[in-house]
Amino acid sequence: MTLSRSVPLVATWFALALLACGAEATTPTDDTCEVLFGRPNARTGLDASRCRPSCTCGDRHFEAPTYDASFLAALTDDWVLAKPLARIDTDPYVEPPAEEDDDTVCAVLPGPATAAGPRSYELVDFPSEATARAAGAHPTHFGRCGVCSTLANLAVYVREDDLTEPVRACGLSSKERTAHVACLEALGFEGPCADIWYWNTLHTKAVCLAPCLAALGQPYHAEDGSLNDCLACDERESGPVFKTVAGRTRRNSGLPNAMCRPCDEVRPLVHAYPRTR
Repeated sequence: MTLSRSVPLVATWFALALLACGAEATTPTDDTCEVLFGRPNARTGLDASRCRPSCTCGDRHFEAPTYDASFLAALTDDWVLAKPLARIDTDPYVEPPAEEDDDTVCAVLPGPATAAGPRSYELVDFPSEATARAAGAHPTHFGRCGVCSTLANLAVYVREDDLTEPVRACGLSSKERTAHVACLEALGFEGPCADIWYWNTLHTKAVCLAPCLAALGQPYHAEDGSLNDCLACDERESGPVFKTVAGRTRRNSGLPNAMCRPCDEVRPLVHAYPRTR
């Protein structure tokens, strides 16, 4: 199914409600705390007067940058994780892990610069954004690091505004785990991140099958901005474990997507990593 978490966050600031845009976007209204954060498409069910890639509420403002092709290429070509993450071979939903502290920050700590080849980096948890930057690290999302926290997985989250349909297609394409995970990896996810998306899909299928069958073909959001019953079930039943294991979500990485979110659920973050060559 989907989760644009769905998943890890500096002190919360913003208050909005879930929403998204449809194919016919209208002229945006003045920014208020009622406008949601996202990048609507034809499946969202809401227009640009209700959802946009910026949050303005009171004296706080965040506008998500547009990251270009060279930035995406650098994430995958110029960096390599120093210690590969372990695969997830057992279902984490059987014995759910403890939920995280949302004030923690997952940051990229660069290794020594190299004259050629990708630069190594570590993913390190810090108690705050300030302590991460003071240590020479570059915050990559809020919340503890997880299997989707790497820069290669960030590239997928930035490139794909809507993972709902491709992830669902992977779930429908095969009942066999190897093929299912391979389909997710073909979207660009590294193996461990593909694993948690696989387990999330299986769990959502098990506990949300009825509302998801009923919601087939429906927009992601109802007219009041709430998620349709399938996505709401996925968010409620599968979201917490996914977020804890994955680490990175669009919301905690400051990235808009086709499922719009209240601004008080979004963590403002501009991604910037030093050039390696």
